[in-house]
Amino acid sequence: MSKSKFVINKIAKIFEQGLVTYNDLSDEIINILKSKKEEIINKLEIPSKEEFDVLKKRVENLEKKQNLKKNKKK
Repeated sequence: MSKSKFVINKIAKIFEQGLVTYNDLSDEIINILKSKKEEIINKLEIPSKEEFDVLKKRVENLEKKQNLKKNKKK
């Protein structure tokens, strides 16, 4: 009986170490992918959501001013 407990304990430890290793590996892969995503975004010079919203408002304001000028000319 003690030999079977020993074997079961060894198998449980191996399984536990495998899960820990898997979790560490998956976390590392996620970190690498996030890093690559940030690198690509920086290379493409993609604006952030906040920057995009500010630019959108500026364009809308310019369009309103342009429409007002057109209406005054008519």
